[in-house]
Amino acid sequence: MENGGVSNPELILGKRIQKFRQDSGLTQQGLCYKAHLSYSTLAKIERGAIKSPSIFTIISIAESLNITINELVGLKLDNHRESKNNRNLKRSKDGIRFVYFDVNGCLVRFYQKAFLAISQDYGVSSDRVEAVFWNYSEKINKSIITNDQFSDSFARKLGINSLDWSKYYLEAVSEVPGVEDLLPQVINNYKVGLFTNIMPGFLDELIKLSKVPNLEYDAIVDSSKIGYIKPENKAYEIAQKKANTDPAGILLIDDSRPNLVAAERHGWHSMWFDYTNPKLSIDNIKKLLDL
Repeated sequence: MENGGVSNPELILGKRIQKFRQDSGLTQQGLCYKAHLSYSTLAKIERGAIKSPSIFTIISIAESLNITINELVGLKLDNHRESKNNRNLKRSKDGIRFVYFDVNGCLVRFYQKAFLAISQDYGVSSDRVEAVFWNYSEKINKSIITNDQFSDSFARKLGINSLDWSKYYLEAVSEVPGVEDLLPQVINNYKVGLFTNIMPGFLDELIKLSKVPNLEYDAIVDSSKIGYIKPENKAYEIAQKKANTDPAGILLIDDSRPNLVAAERHGWHSMWFDYTNPKLSIDNIKKLLDL
């Protein structure tokens, strides 16, 4: 652990947790909810009042803050991450130094295929399925409701007994062609992050299934973990803190026009990604970033 000469490692850990929590825009109550901890337990840990907190508690806190345990406790990072930090990073001619990619609609696509599958299985029009989905998507993407509650509400609104949205999503989702080659090129020249409106646990599953490239991203802003979604201002404020870059140095690549407009209001660069024509979008990204 860092600051090895200090005799109170519990206090050091507590301060690190507090800092990462605040950087993520979470209150103590918010982190307790995500990490499944009692308020009194987290408060004592942040004060350094608990000696040797459980490793399972530390893992849960790190996962809820979307960081590694090494980062949380201040251990020296592995060689792969060190070499990534020593990249010969550049600045584009427009001043871009950090690139955020959206996930759904840029790196993967699923909407129509998942909606069509539900339509065929339950005899409901795909337009109706899509309308109901968007009715609840904000709540689930902000973790206001759980995945099970989302599926139950989805089913009731469609007039069916039950529905496992996670199953339909993960079976329908597919990689956008070309991004598996694009992202390593970008990450070798720029700092790169993921900035996505997504349901709890889905981003981890996409990476585990290799639907999203498993790379050492410089920042991950998962709406279900921060409690805010694009285009809400707070989501961009958190993303900017995580990027640790001036607004004029950040580029957002997204398939949603409102999300891009919000990025521009924050002083960011923006680029629309057309997942129906990924080759053209990827060519435009390479041109902008001089790759």
